[in-house]
Amino acid sequence: MIFSLWFLSLIAAILATGFLYQCLGDRLDRRRYTGDGRWVKIGSGQQIYVVEKGSGGPAVLFEAGIAATNLNWHHIQEEVARFTATASYDRSGLGWSSPCRSVRTPGNISVELHAMLESAGIKPPYILVGHSFGGLVMRRFATLYPECVSGVVLVDPMRCEEWPPLNPEKLSMIERGKKLSAYAIPIARFGLARLAVTSLLCRSGRLSGHLASAGGTGGRHVLKRVTEEVGKMPREVWPIVAAHWSRPGYYSGMQHHVAAVPDTVSEMHRAEPIRDIPVLVLTPGKSTPLSDQCLAQIGNNVRQVIAMDSAHWIHLDEPDLVIDSIREMVTSASREALAAMA
Repeated sequence: MIFSLWFLSLIAAILATGFLYQCLGDRLDRRRYTGDGRWVKIGSGQQIYVVEKGSGGPAVLFEAGIAATNLNWHHIQEEVARFTATASYDRSGLGWSSPCRSVRTPGNISVELHAMLESAGIKPPYILVGHSFGGLVMRRFATLYPECVSGVVLVDPMRCEEWPPLNPEKLSMIERGKKLSAYAIPIARFGLARLAVTSLLCRSGRLSGHLASAGGTGGRHVLKRVTEEVGKMPREVWPIVAAHWSRPGYYSGMQHHVAAVPDTVSEMHRAEPIRDIPVLVLTPGKSTPLSDQCLAQIGNNVRQVIAMDSAHWIHLDEPDLVIDSIREMVTSASREALAAMA
């Protein structure tokens, strides 16, 4: 009996220590890593974290992949900001933004993005740049607010035909993603995620390696993919990535995004093509090029460029190609604006 009470007291003390470690770490992270941006209020108290750089126009807006934040565009935004105004942000439920209050479909996210831009005073016209799931968001934004958009650059946009309900074979992957996210929430709440990702991205990686090995083949596979993808990002953002991945809210936001994939696919399958706005699609050389039918579903003025040396993360594998593509779109939009004024 005494041993049981002692053991329970020890567990309670460990959990309390982990919870305090996480709370203090999260507070310190916010002080350290949010100075480059600001929070913009939308709706009833909801706040979106946005990073603005550069000046001029048209403004370039960046939209990250399904579980990524503004950090995914860090290097690209720095370079593009040399020749025009830019803005990247964290969607609701991710990064430093408030938790999400709506289903994470491109339409709902586009409405939030438009509200954020108006509240922040970031004036149109915009060049929209989206990667993967973010490409679907930018497609939807262009159809909902065409008067605000001068051009669109889609960096290997998510292919709806590969996901449920159009492709039910990947339903198990979605369910697994939802479960893993749900498991990660309490792990993060009591500081274990902070220990693991800090070890991986800010220290030797020995602890994260042990934890991944304890998870078997699946754990080692996840660690390998994470290490490869984050390893392509500038090293100065690694501690901020670790701060994001340490927060319970990040895994809750990820769960909401993954759960909404079938709704996203259904919405985009019904969506109208983008009309009379130039769209550039960058497709990895390691993937099958999009068919003419797929391109026509995106818009009626679409050009596809193959990134021969890239996999899915083209903006990390071939950043110069993405930067040059954005520069071309900005130059073309500026030229058309001048012609319209003449």
